[in-house]
Amino acid sequence: MPDSPSTKVTFQTLPTVLSHDTKVKVAGVDIDGILRGKLMSKKKFLSIAKDGFGFCSVLFGWDMHDQTYYKELKISNAENGYRDIIAVPDLSSFRRIPWEDNVPFFLVSFLDPDTGGPLSVCPRSLLKTACDKLEEQSCGAMAGAEYEFYQFRAPVDPIAPPSGRNTSSTAKFLQENPVNALPPLTEGMFGYSLTRPVHNQEYYYDVYDTCEKFNCGIEGWHTESGPGVFEAALEYGEIKQMADKASLFKYVVKSVSSKFGITPCFMAKPREGLPGNSGHMHVSVVDKSGKNMFYRGSEDPNPKYKDLALLSDMGRSFLAGLLDGLPDIMPIVAPTVNSYKRLVENFWAPVTVSWGLEHREATIRLIAPPTASPKATRFEVRVAGADANPFLVLAAILALGWRGVQKKMEIGVPPLGKGEDVGGESDKGIRLAKSLKEANMRMMRKESVAREVFGNDFVDHFGGTRDHEVRLWDEAVTDWEVKRYIETV
Repeated sequence: MPDSPSTKVTFQTLPTVLSHDTKVKVAGVDIDGILRGKLMSKKKFLSIAKDGFGFCSVLFGWDMHDQTYYKELKISNAENGYRDIIAVPDLSSFRRIPWEDNVPFFLVSFLDPDTGGPLSVCPRSLLKTACDKLEEQSCGAMAGAEYEFYQFRAPVDPIAPPSGRNTSSTAKFLQENPVNALPPLTEGMFGYSLTRPVHNQEYYYDVYDTCEKFNCGIEGWHTESGPGVFEAALEYGEIKQMADKASLFKYVVKSVSSKFGITPCFMAKPREGLPGNSGHMHVSVVDKSGKNMFYRGSEDPNPKYKDLALLSDMGRSFLAGLLDGLPDIMPIVAPTVNSYKRLVENFWAPVTVSWGLEHREATIRLIAPPTASPKATRFEVRVAGADANPFLVLAAILALGWRGVQKKMEIGVPPLGKGEDVGGESDKGIRLAKSLKEANMRMMRKESVAREVFGNDFVDHFGGTRDHEVRLWDEAVTDWEVKRYIETV
Protein backbone atom coordinates (compact mmCIF):
# COMPACT_ATOMS: atom_id res chain seq x y z
CA MET A 1 0.00 0.00 0.00
CA PRO A 2 1.63 3.30 -1.10
CA ASP A 3 2.24 5.84 1.64
CA SER A 4 0.82 9.32 1.38
CA PRO A 5 3.22 12.01 0.08
CA SER A 6 3.15 13.60 3.55
CA THR A 7 4.38 10.46 5.35
CA LYS A 8 6.99 11.52 7.93
CA VAL A 9 9.86 9.12 8.39
CA THR A 10 12.20 8.90 11.39
CA PHE A 11 14.87 6.37 12.29
CA GLN A 12 12.37 4.88 14.72
CA THR A 13 9.53 4.55 12.19
CA LEU A 14 11.69 3.58 9.21
CA PRO A 15 11.43 -0.22 9.70
CA THR A 16 7.63 0.07 9.91
CA VAL A 17 7.41 2.28 6.82
CA LEU A 18 9.48 -0.26 4.87
CA SER A 19 7.89 -3.33 6.46
CA HIS A 20 6.42 -4.63 3.18
CA ASP A 21 9.43 -3.75 1.03
CA THR A 22 12.51 -5.74 0.04
CA LYS A 23 14.53 -3.03 -1.69
CA VAL A 24 15.14 0.74 -1.69
CA LYS A 25 16.39 3.14 -4.35
CA VAL A 26 18.71 6.04 -3.41
CA ALA A 27 20.15 8.89 -5.45
CA GLY A 28 22.42 11.88 -5.02
CA VAL A 29 22.83 14.96 -7.17
CA ASP A 30 26.06 15.56 -9.10
CA ILE A 31 27.52 18.93 -10.07
CA ASP A 32 25.48 19.03 -13.30
CA GLY A 33 22.22 18.39 -11.42
CA ILE A 34 21.99 14.80 -12.65
CA LEU A 35 20.59 12.19 -10.28
CA ARG A 36 23.07 9.34 -9.75
CA GLY A 37 22.10 6.38 -7.60
CA LYS A 38 21.37 2.71 -7.21
CA LEU A 39 19.04 0.08 -5.85
CA MET A 40 19.98 -1.62 -2.58
CA SER A 41 18.45 -4.28 -0.37
CA LYS A 42 16.26 -3.15 2.50
CA LYS A 43 18.63 -4.84 4.94
CA LYS A 44 21.56 -2.83 3.58
CA PHE A 45 19.57 0.42 3.62
CA LEU A 46 18.45 0.01 7.23
CA SER A 47 22.05 -0.61 8.27
CA ILE A 48 23.29 2.67 6.69
CA ALA A 49 20.25 4.92 7.14
CA LYS A 50 21.73 6.80 10.11
CA ASP A 51 25.47 7.02 9.43
CA GLY A 52 25.54 6.78 5.66
CA PHE A 53 27.56 4.62 3.27
CA GLY A 54 30.53 4.93 0.98
CA PHE A 55 29.79 6.33 -2.50
CA CYS A 56 32.54 6.55 -5.12
CA SER A 57 33.74 10.14 -5.38
CA VAL A 58 34.12 9.81 -9.15
CA LEU A 59 30.60 11.24 -9.13
CA PHE A 60 32.46 14.56 -8.78
CA GLY A 61 35.43 13.51 -10.88
CA TRP A 62 33.76 13.03 -14.24
CA ASP A 63 31.42 14.92 -16.56
CA MET A 64 27.86 14.17 -17.64
CA HIS A 65 29.12 11.51 -20.06
CA ASP A 66 31.35 9.83 -17.46
CA GLN A 67 34.55 11.25 -18.94
CA THR A 68 37.05 12.19 -16.24
CA TYR A 69 37.98 15.88 -16.22
CA TYR A 70 41.05 16.71 -18.27
CA LYS A 71 42.48 18.51 -15.24
CA GLU A 72 42.06 16.45 -12.10
CA LEU A 73 40.23 18.24 -9.30
CA LYS A 74 40.61 18.09 -5.53
CA ILE A 75 37.57 16.01 -4.59
CA SER A 76 38.15 12.99 -6.80
CA ASN A 77 41.31 12.13 -8.69
CA ALA A 78 43.80 9.36 -9.47
CA GLU A 79 46.08 10.44 -6.64
CA ASN A 80 43.43 9.82 -3.97
CA GLY A 81 42.27 6.70 -5.80
CA TYR A 82 38.83 8.16 -6.52
CA ARG A 83 38.13 7.29 -2.91
CA ASP A 84 34.70 7.04 -1.34
CA ILE A 85 32.80 9.98 0.06
CA ILE A 86 29.96 9.50 2.56
CA ALA A 87 26.37 9.46 1.31
CA VAL A 88 23.75 10.03 4.03
CA PRO A 89 20.07 9.42 3.25
CA ASP A 90 17.71 12.32 3.90
CA LEU A 91 14.70 10.62 5.47
CA SER A 92 12.54 13.70 4.86
CA SER A 93 12.93 13.11 1.11
CA PHE A 94 11.05 9.78 1.28
CA ARG A 95 8.86 8.97 -1.70
CA ARG A 96 7.74 5.94 -3.66
CA ILE A 97 8.42 5.70 -7.38
CA PRO A 98 4.98 5.22 -9.02
CA TRP A 99 6.32 3.90 -12.32
CA GLU A 100 8.59 1.33 -10.60
CA ASP A 101 6.02 -0.55 -8.52
CA ASN A 102 6.19 2.03 -5.72
CA VAL A 103 9.75 1.16 -4.71
CA PRO A 104 10.85 3.39 -1.77
CA PHE A 105 13.11 6.28 -2.78
CA PHE A 106 15.40 8.58 -0.79
CA LEU A 107 17.75 11.39 -1.77
CA VAL A 108 21.20 11.50 -0.20
CA SER A 109 23.59 14.32 0.68
CA PHE A 110 27.36 13.91 0.56
CA LEU A 111 29.81 14.37 3.43
CA ASP A 112 33.58 14.83 3.44
CA PRO A 113 35.11 11.64 4.92
CA ASP A 114 37.96 13.64 6.49
CA THR A 115 35.89 16.24 8.32
CA GLY A 116 32.48 14.60 8.59
CA GLY A 117 31.01 17.91 7.42
CA PRO A 118 29.19 18.71 4.18
CA LEU A 119 31.17 18.06 1.01
CA SER A 120 32.10 21.47 -0.44
CA VAL A 121 30.68 20.59 -3.86
CA CYS A 122 27.51 18.73 -2.80
CA PRO A 123 24.66 20.70 -4.42
CA ARG A 124 22.09 19.82 -1.71
CA SER A 125 24.53 20.80 1.05
CA LEU A 126 25.39 24.07 -0.65
CA LEU A 127 21.74 25.10 -0.64
CA LYS A 128 21.33 24.02 2.99
CA THR A 129 24.31 26.16 3.99
CA ALA A 130 22.73 29.19 2.31
CA CYS A 131 19.44 28.48 4.12
CA ASP A 132 21.19 28.12 7.48
CA LYS A 133 22.35 31.75 7.26
CA LEU A 134 18.75 32.91 6.99
CA GLU A 135 17.65 30.64 9.82
CA GLU A 136 20.24 32.27 12.09
CA GLN A 137 18.14 35.44 11.69
CA SER A 138 14.82 33.59 12.21
CA CYS A 139 14.02 33.69 8.50
CA GLY A 140 13.37 31.12 5.81
CA ALA A 141 12.99 31.10 2.05
CA MET A 142 10.25 30.00 -0.32
CA ALA A 143 10.70 29.17 -3.99
CA GLY A 144 9.02 28.05 -7.17
CA ALA A 145 10.43 26.69 -10.42
CA GLU A 146 9.26 26.91 -14.02
CA TYR A 147 10.69 24.63 -16.69
CA GLU A 148 10.28 24.81 -20.44
CA PHE A 149 11.41 21.84 -22.50
CA TYR A 150 11.24 20.57 -26.06
CA GLN A 151 9.99 17.07 -26.83
CA PHE A 152 10.89 14.88 -29.77
CA ARG A 153 9.54 11.62 -31.08
CA ALA A 154 12.12 8.91 -30.46
CA PRO A 155 12.91 7.17 -33.76
CA VAL A 156 12.12 3.50 -34.19
CA ASP A 157 15.18 1.28 -33.83
CA PRO A 158 14.63 -1.59 -36.31
CA ILE A 159 16.63 -4.07 -34.22
CA ALA A 160 15.09 -3.14 -30.86
CA PRO A 161 11.73 -4.23 -29.38
CA PRO A 162 8.93 -1.62 -29.27
CA SER A 163 9.85 -0.84 -25.66
CA GLY A 164 13.27 0.24 -26.91
CA ARG A 165 11.82 3.35 -28.55
CA ASN A 166 13.13 5.80 -26.00
CA THR A 167 15.92 8.28 -25.29
CA SER A 168 18.55 5.62 -25.95
CA SER A 169 17.25 5.08 -29.47
CA THR A 170 17.31 8.85 -29.96
CA ALA A 171 20.98 8.95 -28.98
CA LYS A 172 21.74 6.16 -31.45
CA PHE A 173 19.74 7.95 -34.18
CA LEU A 174 21.74 11.16 -33.69
CA GLN A 175 25.00 9.29 -34.17
CA GLU A 176 24.01 8.69 -37.78
CA ASN A 177 21.61 11.53 -38.62
CA PRO A 178 21.56 15.34 -38.42
CA VAL A 179 19.89 16.84 -35.36
CA ASN A 180 17.20 18.55 -37.42
CA ALA A 181 16.03 15.14 -38.67
CA LEU A 182 14.62 14.42 -35.21
CA PRO A 183 10.85 15.07 -35.41
CA PRO A 184 9.23 17.27 -32.75
CA LEU A 185 6.27 16.01 -30.73
CA THR A 186 4.05 18.60 -32.43
CA GLU A 187 4.71 21.11 -35.21
CA GLY A 188 4.62 24.89 -35.16
CA MET A 189 4.19 27.54 -32.49
CA PHE A 190 1.07 27.24 -30.32
CA GLY A 191 1.55 28.40 -26.73
CA TYR A 192 -1.25 27.85 -24.20
CA SER A 193 -3.10 25.62 -26.64
CA LEU A 194 -6.00 23.60 -25.27
CA THR A 195 -6.08 21.29 -28.27
CA ARG A 196 -2.40 20.37 -28.74
CA PRO A 197 -2.15 18.38 -25.47
CA VAL A 198 -5.04 16.22 -26.73
CA HIS A 199 -2.75 14.98 -29.52
CA ASN A 200 -0.70 13.24 -26.82
CA GLN A 201 -3.33 13.14 -24.12
CA GLU A 202 -2.28 10.00 -22.28
CA TYR A 203 1.31 11.21 -21.99
CA TYR A 204 0.28 14.75 -21.01
CA TYR A 205 -1.90 13.62 -18.12
CA ASP A 206 0.46 10.83 -17.08
CA VAL A 207 3.23 13.35 -16.43
CA TYR A 208 0.90 15.55 -14.39
CA ASP A 209 -0.56 12.71 -12.32
CA THR A 210 2.81 11.03 -11.75
CA CYS A 211 4.32 14.27 -10.47
CA GLU A 212 1.51 14.51 -7.92
CA LYS A 213 2.08 10.94 -6.77
CA PHE A 214 5.85 11.51 -6.56
CA ASN A 215 5.47 14.66 -4.45
CA CYS A 216 6.75 17.13 -7.02
CA GLY A 217 3.36 18.50 -7.96
CA ILE A 218 2.70 20.76 -10.93
CA GLU A 219 0.87 24.04 -10.37
CA GLY A 220 0.46 24.91 -14.05
CA TRP A 221 1.03 22.71 -17.13
CA HIS A 222 0.65 23.94 -20.71
CA THR A 223 2.12 24.14 -24.19
CA GLU A 224 4.68 26.88 -24.78
CA SER A 225 5.60 28.66 -27.99
CA GLY A 226 7.74 26.25 -29.98
CA PRO A 227 7.43 22.88 -31.73
CA GLY A 228 6.73 20.23 -29.12
CA VAL A 229 7.43 22.59 -26.20
CA PHE A 230 5.69 22.26 -22.83
CA GLU A 231 6.09 24.36 -19.69
CA ALA A 232 5.53 23.27 -16.10
CA ALA A 233 5.28 25.55 -13.08
CA LEU A 234 5.94 23.52 -9.95
CA GLU A 235 4.03 24.10 -6.72
CA TYR A 236 5.58 26.88 -4.65
CA GLY A 237 7.14 25.75 -1.38
CA GLU A 238 10.09 25.77 1.04
CA ILE A 239 13.26 26.38 -0.97
CA LYS A 240 15.20 23.17 -0.15
CA GLN A 241 12.13 21.06 -0.90
CA MET A 242 11.62 23.06 -4.09
CA ALA A 243 15.11 22.16 -5.30
CA ASP A 244 14.40 18.49 -4.62
CA LYS A 245 11.11 18.71 -6.50
CA ALA A 246 12.70 20.52 -9.45
CA SER A 247 15.29 17.79 -9.80
CA LEU A 248 12.72 15.03 -9.40
CA PHE A 249 10.40 16.68 -11.94
CA LYS A 250 12.99 16.08 -14.64
CA TYR A 251 13.31 12.49 -13.42
CA VAL A 252 9.56 12.00 -13.79
CA VAL A 253 9.40 13.50 -17.28
CA LYS A 254 12.35 11.47 -18.55
CA SER A 255 10.96 8.27 -17.07
CA VAL A 256 7.32 8.67 -18.14
CA SER A 257 8.22 9.87 -21.64
CA SER A 258 10.22 6.71 -22.35
CA LYS A 259 6.97 4.70 -22.17
CA PHE A 260 5.55 6.78 -25.01
CA GLY A 261 8.53 6.90 -27.34
CA ILE A 262 9.15 10.57 -26.50
CA THR A 263 12.49 12.24 -25.80
CA PRO A 264 12.27 15.37 -23.59
CA CYS A 265 15.04 17.92 -24.01
CA PHE A 266 16.00 20.38 -21.26
CA MET A 267 19.08 21.81 -23.00
CA ALA A 268 18.94 25.60 -23.20
CA LYS A 269 18.75 26.00 -26.99
CA PRO A 270 17.85 22.87 -28.97
CA ARG A 271 16.84 24.65 -32.18
CA GLU A 272 18.42 27.52 -34.07
CA GLY A 273 16.08 30.45 -34.70
CA LEU A 274 13.60 29.43 -31.99
CA PRO A 275 13.22 30.42 -28.31
CA GLY A 276 15.24 28.40 -25.81
CA ASN A 277 14.30 26.51 -22.66
CA SER A 278 14.19 28.64 -19.53
CA GLY A 279 14.34 27.52 -15.93
CA HIS A 280 12.95 30.57 -14.16
CA MET A 281 13.16 30.58 -10.36
CA HIS A 282 10.86 32.52 -7.99
CA VAL A 283 12.19 33.34 -4.52
CA SER A 284 10.90 35.13 -1.43
CA VAL A 285 11.97 35.39 2.23
CA VAL A 286 9.58 34.74 5.12
CA ASP A 287 9.75 35.01 8.90
CA LYS A 288 9.06 32.17 11.34
CA SER A 289 5.31 32.72 11.07
CA GLY A 290 5.41 32.56 7.27
CA LYS A 291 4.94 36.30 6.74
CA ASN A 292 6.42 37.60 3.50
CA MET A 293 9.39 39.82 4.35
CA PHE A 294 9.60 41.45 0.91
CA TYR A 295 6.24 43.22 1.18
CA ARG A 296 6.53 46.73 2.59
CA GLY A 297 3.14 46.90 4.30
CA SER A 298 2.33 50.41 3.13
CA GLU A 299 3.39 52.37 0.08
CA ASP A 300 6.64 54.34 0.28
CA PRO A 301 5.75 57.92 -0.77
CA ASN A 302 9.32 58.70 -1.88
CA PRO A 303 11.04 55.59 -3.22
CA LYS A 304 14.31 55.86 -5.16
CA TYR A 305 12.48 54.23 -8.05
CA LYS A 306 8.72 54.04 -8.45
CA ASP A 307 8.91 50.27 -8.98
CA LEU A 308 10.14 49.90 -5.38
CA ALA A 309 7.16 51.60 -3.72
CA LEU A 310 5.81 48.43 -2.09
CA LEU A 311 9.08 46.50 -1.71
CA SER A 312 10.50 46.34 1.83
CA ASP A 313 13.97 47.54 2.77
CA MET A 314 15.02 43.88 3.06
CA GLY A 315 13.63 43.21 -0.41
CA ARG A 316 15.51 46.17 -1.84
CA SER A 317 18.81 45.02 -0.34
CA PHE A 318 18.13 41.46 -1.52
CA LEU A 319 17.58 42.75 -5.05
CA ALA A 320 20.73 44.87 -4.84
CA GLY A 321 22.71 41.78 -3.84
CA LEU A 322 21.35 39.83 -6.80
CA LEU A 323 22.20 42.60 -9.25
CA ASP A 324 25.68 43.06 -7.80
CA GLY A 325 26.68 39.40 -7.80
CA LEU A 326 24.90 38.00 -10.85
CA PRO A 327 27.75 38.54 -13.37
CA ASP A 328 30.09 36.54 -11.10
CA ILE A 329 27.88 33.43 -10.86
CA MET A 330 26.80 33.13 -14.50
CA PRO A 331 28.29 29.62 -14.95
CA ILE A 332 25.84 28.43 -12.29
CA VAL A 333 22.71 29.75 -14.03
CA ALA A 334 24.10 29.12 -17.53
CA PRO A 335 26.37 26.08 -17.06
CA THR A 336 26.89 24.76 -20.60
CA VAL A 337 28.31 26.01 -23.87
CA ASN A 338 24.80 25.82 -25.30
CA SER A 339 23.36 27.97 -22.48
CA TYR A 340 24.69 31.14 -24.10
CA LYS A 341 22.91 30.41 -27.39
CA ARG A 342 19.70 31.07 -25.45
CA LEU A 343 20.93 34.30 -23.88
CA VAL A 344 20.78 36.44 -27.01
CA GLU A 345 18.76 39.49 -27.91
CA ASN A 346 15.23 39.22 -29.35
CA PHE A 347 14.37 35.77 -27.97
CA TRP A 348 12.61 36.62 -24.69
CA ALA A 349 15.83 35.97 -22.78
CA PRO A 350 17.69 38.41 -20.50
CA VAL A 351 21.17 39.53 -21.53
CA THR A 352 22.01 42.31 -19.06
CA VAL A 353 22.00 43.03 -15.32
CA SER A 354 18.45 44.40 -15.35
CA TRP A 355 15.26 44.43 -13.32
CA GLY A 356 11.78 45.86 -13.37
CA LEU A 357 8.34 45.62 -11.81
CA GLU A 358 6.39 43.02 -13.80
CA HIS A 359 8.93 43.26 -16.62
CA ARG A 360 9.17 39.96 -18.46
CA GLU A 361 12.25 40.87 -20.47
CA ALA A 362 14.37 41.91 -17.49
CA THR A 363 16.81 39.52 -15.86
CA ILE A 364 14.98 39.93 -12.54
CA ARG A 365 11.25 40.50 -12.55
CA LEU A 366 9.86 42.02 -9.38
CA ILE A 367 6.40 40.63 -8.67
CA ALA A 368 4.53 42.76 -6.14
CA PRO A 369 1.25 44.61 -5.51
CA PRO A 370 -0.84 45.84 -7.20
CA THR A 371 -0.57 42.96 -9.74
CA ALA A 372 0.19 40.38 -7.02
CA SER A 373 -1.05 39.90 -3.47
CA PRO A 374 1.24 41.05 -0.62
CA LYS A 375 1.98 37.46 0.41
CA ALA A 376 3.10 36.69 -3.17
CA THR A 377 5.75 39.44 -3.33
CA ARG A 378 8.86 37.84 -4.80
CA PHE A 379 11.63 37.94 -7.38
CA GLU A 380 11.58 35.90 -10.57
CA VAL A 381 15.15 35.27 -11.71
CA ARG A 382 14.77 34.78 -15.44
CA VAL A 383 18.35 34.25 -16.57
CA ALA A 384 18.59 30.59 -15.52
CA GLY A 385 18.00 27.94 -18.17
CA ALA A 386 16.31 24.56 -17.90
CA ASP A 387 19.78 23.02 -18.20
CA ALA A 388 20.96 24.45 -14.87
CA ASN A 389 21.30 22.56 -11.58
CA PRO A 390 18.32 23.77 -9.46
CA PHE A 391 20.20 23.31 -6.17
CA LEU A 392 23.08 25.52 -7.32
CA VAL A 393 20.77 28.12 -8.90
CA LEU A 394 18.63 28.50 -5.76
CA ALA A 395 21.72 28.49 -3.54
CA ALA A 396 23.23 31.27 -5.65
CA ILE A 397 20.07 33.39 -5.60
CA LEU A 398 19.76 33.01 -1.84
CA ALA A 399 23.45 33.60 -1.12
CA LEU A 400 23.69 36.69 -3.31
CA GLY A 401 20.44 38.17 -2.04
CA TRP A 402 21.29 37.56 1.61
CA ARG A 403 24.74 39.08 1.08
CA GLY A 404 22.92 42.19 -0.09
CA VAL A 405 20.74 42.16 3.04
CA GLN A 406 23.69 41.72 5.39
CA LYS A 407 25.61 44.54 3.71
CA LYS A 408 22.52 46.76 3.35
CA MET A 409 23.36 47.19 -0.32
CA GLU A 410 21.71 49.85 -2.46
CA ILE A 411 20.26 49.25 -5.92
CA GLY A 412 22.59 50.88 -8.43
CA VAL A 413 20.72 50.12 -11.65
CA PRO A 414 17.45 51.87 -12.56
CA PRO A 415 14.54 49.61 -13.53
CA LEU A 416 13.58 48.92 -17.11
CA GLY A 417 10.43 50.81 -17.97
CA LYS A 418 7.51 49.30 -19.81
CA GLY A 419 8.29 49.15 -23.51
CA GLU A 420 12.03 49.44 -22.88
CA ASP A 421 14.04 46.58 -24.31
CA VAL A 422 16.82 44.66 -22.59
CA GLY A 423 20.10 45.81 -24.10
CA GLY A 424 18.53 49.01 -25.47
CA GLU A 425 19.65 52.58 -24.83
CA SER A 426 17.59 52.84 -21.63
CA ASP A 427 19.10 49.63 -20.20
CA LYS A 428 21.91 50.77 -17.88
CA GLY A 429 22.89 47.27 -16.77
CA ILE A 430 26.14 45.68 -17.93
CA ARG A 431 26.02 42.98 -20.61
CA LEU A 432 26.21 39.50 -19.14
CA ALA A 433 28.82 37.06 -20.43
CA LYS A 434 28.32 35.90 -24.01
CA SER A 435 30.04 32.55 -23.59
CA LEU A 436 30.78 29.95 -20.94
CA LYS A 437 34.48 30.69 -21.28
CA GLU A 438 33.97 34.39 -20.56
CA ALA A 439 31.57 33.67 -17.70
CA ASN A 440 33.89 31.14 -16.07
CA MET A 441 36.91 33.43 -16.25
CA ARG A 442 34.95 36.06 -14.37
CA MET A 443 33.69 33.61 -11.74
CA MET A 444 37.20 32.24 -11.16
CA ARG A 445 38.77 35.64 -10.47
CA LYS A 446 40.35 36.08 -7.05
CA GLU A 447 37.94 38.91 -6.21
CA SER A 448 34.83 37.14 -7.51
CA VAL A 449 31.66 37.44 -5.43
CA ALA A 450 31.22 33.71 -6.01
CA ARG A 451 34.31 33.04 -3.89
CA GLU A 452 32.93 35.26 -1.15
CA VAL A 453 29.58 33.48 -0.88
CA PHE A 454 30.55 29.88 -1.77
CA GLY A 455 34.20 29.59 -0.81
CA ASN A 456 37.30 28.74 -2.82
CA ASP A 457 36.88 24.96 -2.72
CA PHE A 458 33.54 25.08 -4.51
CA VAL A 459 34.54 27.75 -7.03
CA ASP A 460 37.82 26.00 -7.90
CA HIS A 461 36.01 22.70 -8.42
CA PHE A 462 33.00 24.01 -10.29
CA GLY A 463 35.16 26.32 -12.37
CA GLY A 464 37.39 23.37 -13.24
CA THR A 465 34.39 21.41 -14.46
CA ARG A 466 33.36 24.32 -16.68
CA ASP A 467 36.91 24.64 -18.05
CA HIS A 468 36.58 20.99 -19.03
CA GLU A 469 33.31 21.73 -20.85
CA VAL A 470 34.89 24.67 -22.69
CA ARG A 471 37.90 22.60 -23.72
CA LEU A 472 35.69 19.89 -25.21
CA TRP A 473 33.84 22.56 -27.18
CA ASP A 474 37.07 24.19 -28.37
CA GLU A 475 38.26 20.83 -29.70
CA ALA A 476 34.96 19.96 -31.40
CA VAL A 477 34.52 20.29 -35.17
CA THR A 478 30.88 21.11 -35.88
CA ASP A 479 28.68 20.35 -38.87
CA TRP A 480 28.36 24.10 -39.45
CA GLU A 481 32.12 24.48 -39.86
CA VAL A 482 32.46 21.58 -42.27
CA LYS A 483 29.50 22.67 -44.39
CA ARG A 484 30.79 26.23 -44.55
CA TYR A 485 34.45 25.58 -45.27
CA ILE A 486 34.82 22.12 -46.84
CA GLU A 487 34.71 23.41 -50.39
CA THR A 488 35.38 27.11 -50.23
CA VAL A 489 38.71 27.51 -48.44
